[in-house]
Amino acid sequence: MALKYQKLTRTNIRKVQPGDKCQEHGITFERLGNGDGRYTVNIMVDGVRVHRVIGKESEGVTRNQVEDFIEQARTDARKGRLNLPKGRKVVQGFRDAVEKYLEKQEKEGGKDLYMKKFRFNGHLIPFFKDKSLGKISSFDVERYKKHRIDEGAKPGTVNRELSALSHLYTKAVEWKWIDHKPFAPKKIKEDSGRIVYLTQEQIERLLEAAKQDQNPHIYPFIVVGLETSMRKMEILSIRLEHIDTKRKIIYIPQAKAGAREQPITNRLADFLSEYIAAAEAEQVWLFPSPTSRTSHTVSIEKPFRRVVKNAGLDEKEVVRHTLRHTAITHLVQAGVDLPTVQRISGHKSFDMVVRYSHQNSEHIDSAMDKLEKRYKIAQ
Repeated sequence: MALKYQKLTRTNIRKVQPGDKCQEHGITFERLGNGDGRYTVNIMVDGVRVHRVIGKESEGVTRNQVEDFIEQARTDARKGRLNLPKGRKVVQGFRDAVEKYLEKQEKEGGKDLYMKKFRFNGHLIPFFKDKSLGKISSFDVERYKKHRIDEGAKPGTVNRELSALSHLYTKAVEWKWIDHKPFAPKKIKEDSGRIVYLTQEQIERLLEAAKQDQNPHIYPFIVVGLETSMRKMEILSIRLEHIDTKRKIIYIPQAKAGAREQPITNRLADFLSEYIAAAEAEQVWLFPSPTSRTSHTVSIEKPFRRVVKNAGLDEKEVVRHTLRHTAITHLVQAGVDLPTVQRISGHKSFDMVVRYSHQNSEHIDSAMDKLEKRYKIAQ
């Protein structure tokens, strides 16, 4: 519907004196000192303020042309584009931006893609939805952090999600989707306290409870975790074709620190050989799930908590990652050198492995006993 003008009519425009202005519907006509007239616009389009000098009468600019500019700006906004002084930028919704980001990362060989997809699809997209990529602020990120902590997520888990979000924005700037990062996510302080691991007796109780559980995947999941120190999603996304029982390795194409070959014990190799032999002819995954979008199990929290409880262990202390802590801790306590432990655990940082030697006094005491036996010092 065409706008009706009462102030900015042709008659009134001709009457505007040098130094005076006439404004209506976001359009301003100003008579300059030399007698020329200049048109500017100051309007809101799709939540963005557009303030632009359109041109002068001497350049052939008329009110109709200014109206055409405004209409075009609004049309562009409806199509997801907006002409702004800094150049033409595509206004992308968060969901679409994530999809394009993951596609480009896959082509570029980005790391930890499996977990990035899990974090975006499982948590970040459901929260930010289709909000414009450039309009997500520090306040929105702080809301997200509170939302996840209220859901019961651990600080470390939320920090990994924030890292994925931050990397999306770093690449968005690099690919010129946006001019700059609108926020700098502040990580949540993580607990650097003692590492919780299971004793031999607790391991036996946990495995016995897992054998009795109705979930067919929980026992093999725990066995693989204890025998390899693999992370949860590394275990759940094992493909049968990636298990080599003769070489005693499991190939992990998308591990946290990049693709790697995971060493396994003789006992686990025998266990997996029997498991594979009993698998269906067309089975692809070690832990298949026909109802999952990925066709394999992605969540095993409920049966794991149930097994922990049935084993008489503390559900708050013994979590899925405790299996990884347990395997690494027992390797260190067995006297395995730390570089070899790092090779087995797949840690990117050697400092992370060192934590296990620092926090296990039993291993340190054993080492000091060995030192004492080397000396013959009279008391």
